[in-house]
Amino acid sequence: MSKTTEGTREHPWNLATPSGSEYEAWRDTTLEPPALAVKVGKTELRYQLRCIDDLHAMLKTHGDWQLLGSADEQRPAAEGTVEAWARSTDNPVGGWYGLKKGLRGRFAMYVPPVLEKLGLAELEHNPRNNRMKAL
Repeated sequence: MSKTTEGTREHPWNLATPSGSEYEAWRDTTLEPPALAVKVGKTELRYQLRCIDDLHAMLKTHGDWQLLGSADEQRPAAEGTVEAWARSTDNPVGGWYGLKKGLRGRFAMYVPPVLEKLGLAELEHNPRNNRMKAL
């Protein structure tokens, strides 16, 4: 399969979270705003598609390993983590990248493996306390 057909609804990326749970992800440019869709079991989450480029740029600026800190929307994100950045009013979108209220969290669980798949980041795959850095 060519790189142009990978990461579509018809040909999603088959990924695993840093701790090893499998899920699918794809770009959905038909939505407004365009989204990175993630399907975990029967649940579909969506993040603004620009999160891929924005996260990569943030990691390049950070310059070193950064803790992921994945958390549900209802739980606070640990300061200085990828999850906290994805909710911060200081990020490029001024808040949450997640698009579905109630399912906006877990950014740091599902988006980093996409960057790893695209060759944009290195990601640890440990049971807990995983980190990532830009390539």
